[in-house]
Amino acid sequence: MGLLSVLCVLVIGVTVGALAGYYGGWIDAVLARLGDIFFALPLILGALVITQLPFFRENKGVWSVVFVISLLAWPQMARITRGAVIEVRNADFVTAARSLGVSKFGALVRHVLPNALAPIIVLATLELGVFIVAEATLSFLGIGLPQSIMSWGNDIAGAQASIRTRPEIMLYPAAALSITVLSFIMLGDAVRDALDPKSRQR
Repeated sequence: MGLLSVLCVLVIGVTVGALAGYYGGWIDAVLARLGDIFFALPLILGALVITQLPFFRENKGVWSVVFVISLLAWPQMARITRGAVIEVRNADFVTAARSLGVSKFGALVRHVLPNALAPIIVLATLELGVFIVAEATLSFLGIGLPQSIMSWGNDIAGAQASIRTRPEIMLYPAAALSITVLSFIMLGDAVRDALDPKSRQR
């Protein structure tokens, strides 16, 4: 669930952010306003509303949850990508590529995006943990994955009935969820330090 959501958010967010940051003008204005609309919707609250629509209630599953999370979570990725692209687009090597006849889109794909990947990779690593928590929360509330699909959220919800007699049944999935999310947060910090050595000196 986390990996699929991150991949979808990367495709949407990087595409929108790269186009907005590189071309600017009215394209940037339109895409930025579109991102602001979705950015104003809290992830969990927005997912609670969307998953109550008839289509999603009748088609509970992995892809429906991935779609809802991706629909609400891409603006942050787009903002980070836009900022990174704006920082790189006026670099000397981009200007040199353009002077040699490379098209604007070709320069974006071949030169700008590869040099703007560092913050995108860091954010993707951090959001992986966020999306795992979001899926577990939705499943715990009974609007995420169905009971037939294994989920830490479903396990925690099912263990509520026996929390007084057998608390370890809830402890195991809760601990696994916490450790996994913490691991991805620490991984994100390590990736940030690796891609930006200056941050270790601050």
